[in-house]
Amino acid sequence: MPLDAIKGIWERLKSQDVKATTLDIVPYGGKMCKIFDFETPFPHRAGNLYMIGYLVGWENQSKEIEERHLSWIREIYNYMTPFVSKFPRAAYVNYRDLDIGTNTEYGKTSHDQASIWGFKYFDKNFNRLVHVKTKVDPYDFFRHEQSIPILSPP
Repeated sequence: MPLDAIKGIWERLKSQDVKATTLDIVPYGGKMCKIFDFETPFPHRAGNLYMIGYLVGWENQSKEIEERHLSWIREIYNYMTPFVSKFPRAAYVNYRDLDIGTNTEYGKTSHDQASIWGFKYFDKNFNRLVHVKTKVDPYDFFRHEQSIPILSPP
C-alpha cells in the first residue's frame, strides 16, 4: 500500500468521534503460503500479504447513531477498494460482513444467492462446501445469516 493510502486511511479513522474502532491488519506469508488453497475451507493464501478487518462499536442504540457509524465504516471500506483483492473482493468468514449478502430469514436460500458471499469467503471451495453441508446437515439445522446453504432438503 502506498504511503499516501496509509495516510488517507489514518485521516478517515480520525475523522469521526467514535467510542470504539479497530482496523486489524494481520500479516500473511510463511506457512500460510505453503498450504494449497483447496486443502482447507480458507482459500486466501498465496499472493495475499495481509488480511484487513474493519470494526466499529457504539453504545447509544439510536437508529441515527447506528446509521452514522455504519456509514462511516462503509466509507473506509470503500476507500480501501483500490488496495485490496479483486474479482471477487475476498472476505474472511470470521470477520462477518453482512453487507455482502445474507440468507433468507425464513425458507431456503438459493445457491445463487449464497454464492454472492460464499465465493468471497471460500473462493473455489464454496461449491465443495455446499456439497459437504448438504450431506452432513441435510435439513439446514446449523444455519446463520451467512451459513453455507444446502442444495435441497431430502
